[in-house]
Amino acid sequence: IADKREGIGVCGWILVSLSFLLVLITFPVSIWACVKVVREYERAVVFRLGRILSKKAKGPGMILVLPCTDTFIKVDLRTVTCKIPPQEILTRDAVTARVDGVVHYRIHSAVSAVANVTDVHSATLLLAQTTLRNVLGTQSLAQLLASREEIACSIQATLDSATEQWGVKVARVEIKDIRIPMAMQRAMAAEAEAAQEKKAKVVAAEGERNASKALQKASMVLAESPAGLPLRYLQALTAVAAQNNSTIVFPLPMNMFGSLGQKRTGG
Repeated sequence: IADKREGIGVCGWILVSLSFLLVLITFPVSIWACVKVVREYERAVVFRLGRILSKKAKGPGMILVLPCTDTFIKVDLRTVTCKIPPQEILTRDAVTARVDGVVHYRIHSAVSAVANVTDVHSATLLLAQTTLRNVLGTQSLAQLLASREEIACSIQATLDSATEQWGVKVARVEIKDIRIPMAMQRAMAAEAEAAQEKKAKVVAAEGERNASKALQKASMVLAESPAGLPLRYLQALTAVAAQNNSTIVFPLPMNMFGSLGQKRTGG
């Protein structure tokens, strides 16, 4: 809206005077048509002969509107929650996704919301859809899934700067849901499964290496004590018998371990 301080002219003042005179003649009947009530969360933009009266909104409380010359538009200043319909976007790595979100905004300047845009709510919704598509199109799928908060803040800042001239303050933007094609979901699941299997094989190989080192050290200890091998053999048999509760048949006589130990020490 322009900042020109132009009056309504001589004819305008004549019409306003006649309207005020009509109110005085028909008083107190006309008072019911002239007095309007504006709620606490509303503001009224009054037009007198097509011009915004005093360049500011009226209310809350009672306001006086002259018949024939004055019209007014009420503007709700409460926060509006608007759902962004699902948008088909193409990410930077050429993946198709459907993304929807929610934008929370409120009108902080009723005059700008009425005078600078035809339908402030529809314009804000369309701008939110366009901004969502533009911002998400510059992100990869991994960034889109991992950095929702940062992307939402970027969308909010872009929307807030664009709607400032409309008298709209964007309070919050949230990315509600991200849907990707089923084939892409299966591919990502297979990739994650392969990564987990790779980690499992690495862990198993690490365990085998540590076990082989431990067996090497154990063999060195048993080699230093000839009687240690029969005792370890008997201990293993006792453990197996305690777990499975079965009969154990010794395939070899126990004195063979003694001879093996003597040969090893003699060598």
